[in-house]
Amino acid sequence: MKGHDVEVRVRYSETDQMGVVYHGSYIPYFEIGRVEWLRNKGVSYKSLEDSGIALPIVSMHLNYKKPARYDDLLIINTKLRSHSGVKIEFDCEIRNENKELLTTAHFILVFVDIKTAKPVPPPDYILEIMKNN
Repeated sequence: MKGHDVEVRVRYSETDQMGVVYHGSYIPYFEIGRVEWLRNKGVSYKSLEDSGIALPIVSMHLNYKKPARYDDLLIINTKLRSHSGVKIEFDCEIRNENKELLTTAHFILVFVDIKTAKPVPPPDYILEIMKNN
């Protein structure tokens, strides 16, 4: 899958008593992937928020295929799937260092004005990034 990769090492606090990554720990992994996808395109999420725009998740679907374990090196791949109006969609996957597919995910996020909490179109520089992807 094309897209942007970022590596994360599984920490002990992200696992259960059997050393398996707790299912809720995957959400922050995928968030790291999306934030770093933006950074790779020259945009920090912080600068987006500083300009008054947030990107909350409105839908997510995760599919767990194999467990990740304590101290595994995970490769999080994030790919822009589509965008339209105020919405942006990502397909993501996590593989271990042996390239085994562990988890897949699909996220839908919406550009929102932080002050009004209402959907807004993405800024022009974000539109340009999405158009060139």
